[in-house]
Amino acid sequence: MARYIARRVGFLALTIVITSLVIFIVTQLLPGDVARVVLGREAGEEALAAFREANGLNDPLPVQYIRWLGNFVIGNWGTSLSTRSDILPVVTERLSNSLLLTAMTMIIAVPLAVLLGVVAGLNEDKLADNAISIGSLAVVGLPEFVTGLILIQLLSRWLGWLPANSSITADMPFREKLPMLILPALTATLVLLAYIIRLTRAGVVEEMKRPYVRTATLKGLPRRTVIIKHVLRNALLPTITVIAISFGWLISGLIVIENVFNYPGLGRLLVFAIDRRDLPLVQAVAMVTVVGFALANLAADLMYAALNPRIRLG
Repeated sequence: MARYIARRVGFLALTIVITSLVIFIVTQLLPGDVARVVLGREAGEEALAAFREANGLNDPLPVQYIRWLGNFVIGNWGTSLSTRSDILPVVTERLSNSLLLTAMTMIIAVPLAVLLGVVAGLNEDKLADNAISIGSLAVVGLPEFVTGLILIQLLSRWLGWLPANSSITADMPFREKLPMLILPALTATLVLLAYIIRLTRAGVVEEMKRPYVRTATLKGLPRRTVIIKHVLRNALLPTITVIAISFGWLISGLIVIENVFNYPGLGRLLVFAIDRRDLPLVQAVAMVTVVGFALANLAADLMYAALNPRIRLG
C-alpha cells in the first residue's frame, strides 16, 4: 500500500508541475500589455518601463516561471495588479467560500444521487428506473443559468422560502450563510445528479447479475443484506472516482452559478482577474484549481485502492 501511495503522490506532483507550466505559458499568451492595462492608456513610456522592471516582466520567461512557481510553493503569491492587495488572503477567502458551497452541494447531491441510482438499478427497465433516468436527464439538459433562474423564481419569488442573493461575507455567522447557500447548492446538485445516478445504476445492474449474488440469495441471505454488504460495495467503486472529480470541479467550476446568485467564490474571482488581465491573480487561482483537482483525484485513488485490494497490488 505504501508503494502505491508513493506512486500516486509522485504522479500528482508531476501533474501539478506540468500543468503549472501550461498555466504560465497560456497566461503569457493572453493579448494586451500588462503594464498598459494596470497603469492606463495615458501612462508614459518611462512609467511603463519602470513598471515592467519592478515586476520582473523584462526577465526571460524561464526565469519568470521558476520564480513564480517557487513563490507559489512557499505561499508568496504576490500582489494583485488590479487591486494592489495581497493575493494569498483574497484567494484563501474565496477558496473557503467555494469549499463551503462545494460541501453543501455534495451533502445534498451524493446521498440523493446514490439512492436514486440504487433504486433505478434494482428496478431495471421498470417504471421507477425509467422515471428516474428520464427525469434526471431532462434536468441536466437545462443550462445552469436556466436551472438557477427557475429555482429563484420558484423558491424565492413565488414561495419566499430562500433569498435569491447569495452575497455572503467572511464575518457572517454560518446560520445566516446557510439560507444563502441552499439555492446555488441545489442548482449545482441538479447539474451533477444525472451522471452520478447513471453510473450508480449501471454498477448496481452489473453487480446484480453476478454469480455471487445468486449464490448468496440461494443460501438464504436476506435481500437487504446481499445488496448493502455485497452489491453496493462493488457497485459504488466507479462512483467514488466521479464524486471526487466532481468535488474538484465544484471548487472552481461553478462560474455560471456563482454569477447567477452573486456568490463570491473562486470562479467569480477568476473571471474578475481575466477581465482585468491580472496575471498574478489569474495564475494563483488557476494553480489553486489544479491543486484541488489533483488532491481530489488522489483521494479517489486512495479510496478506490482501500476498497479494492487488486488495484493497490497491481
